[in-house]
Amino acid sequence: MEARSREPYPTDVTDEEWAFVAPYLALLPEDAGQRWYALREVFNALRWIVRAGAPWRLLPHELPPWPAVYQQTQRWIAAGCFEALVHDLRAILRLVDGRAPQPTAVVLDGRTLQSTPESGQRAGYDGHKKRRGSKTHVAVDTLGHLLALVVTPASAQEREQVEQLARQVQAVTGDAVELAYVDQGYTGDAAAEAAETHGIRLEVVTNSEAKLGFVLLPRRWVLERSFAWAARFRRPGRHTNRASQPNGRGSALRRMLACPSSLLSRCSSIPDRTARLVSGAITLPRNAGSTNPRSCR
Repeated sequence: MEARSREPYPTDVTDEEWAFVAPYLALLPEDAGQRWYALREVFNALRWIVRAGAPWRLLPHELPPWPAVYQQTQRWIAAGCFEALVHDLRAILRLVDGRAPQPTAVVLDGRTLQSTPESGQRAGYDGHKKRRGSKTHVAVDTLGHLLALVVTPASAQEREQVEQLARQVQAVTGDAVELAYVDQGYTGDAAAEAAETHGIRLEVVTNSEAKLGFVLLPRRWVLERSFAWAARFRRPGRHTNRASQPNGRGSALRRMLACPSSLLSRCSSIPDRTARLVSGAITLPRNAGSTNPRSCR
């Protein structure tokens, strides 16, 4: 296994972050014979790609070669490592905030992302936002942590994705969610019935007063903050890959890759209790862990 010495990038994981992340990413022993590059360096390279938004082939030369990083990333994605990592980080942050590991209320909304010449036929036109591209449909808990994600052409309506988002949310939380806060794009009997099928009641949050500048809407503002967190990572912000995957899987995974970095940063800002949670002094309930941990460890 090749070890390299170099100047650190701002995106490199700290020792504390790596101690938490490594068990999720170690599909093989660290000293496995077929491993040519340190796993931590491969993960650092992936974080650089997601944060900088550069093409794979422009990965800096002091990091592992882009084919090695790309292939290892595909293995992590296939094993569900990032989903399990986000699941456990979300549970830890909720416990630190004094909440139950699984939420009972969520917030749903969509965001249109600008297309590029690489988008091809995947791009659609959003007549409301006057933009061509894709639309990211997101479900977060009331702290703004990601629960479910669906990517469609920008021409798709928000209310049409309620059933899929509700199904994903209940699968992740163990059918714990009872209420979803939404905007007026989710009105109508079809959206309400789709959510009710999975035991979720939709509550439309509206602004009863005339808008004078920026106004925070109750409950729903946390999702706008989540969009702002994701906007710091350039990779998920646009269609940058020509290779397509079914049902927007590629775009969804690029956004998922940004979540561990964002969640890890917030864990680092509350080191005392988070460290005790991770070390086991405060144990996570059984249903707070990943649904299939053996697939990633």
